[in-house]
Amino acid sequence: LPLRFWVNVIKNPQFVFDIHKSSITDACLSVVAQTFMDSCSTSEHRLGKDSPSNKLLYAKDIPNYKSWVERYYRDIAKMPSISDQDMDAYLVEQSRLHGTEFNTLSALSELYFYINKYKEEILTALDRDGYCRKHKLRHKLEQAINLMSGSS
Repeated sequence: LPLRFWVNVIKNPQFVFDIHKSSITDACLSVVAQTFMDSCSTSEHRLGKDSPSNKLLYAKDIPNYKSWVERYYRDIAKMPSISDQDMDAYLVEQSRLHGTEFNTLSALSELYFYINKYKEEILTALDRDGYCRKHKLRHKLEQAINLMSGSS
């Protein structure tokens, strides 16, 4: 999770925020991302005079950061497990709390434009699949497309 998600967000803040990332900012974020990756790494990095400067910049801080990461995972391991029922209840509650934040019409519109763009490929795939044929999914999708497009 840290390396697949957080490094990507650190390196590419424009994925989350409406900002322009200059080349200088990109270089700085690369150093931060590399430091984060080194802090989460379980292997020991040997640095020398030929090591890249971005690794040398925070080299003395990495052991401290590694101890924070180790403590974080140790603390998680000590936490009691959560039951499936508790997790389901939590997710239902979160869904209820944030239900008004989701724009259903906008999502339906985006789905419609995507389906319309790839309509032939999707309908062909529905025809080829036995489960989809059994449940008449092609026909149901065609009905939905007709409703959304306003045709009868």
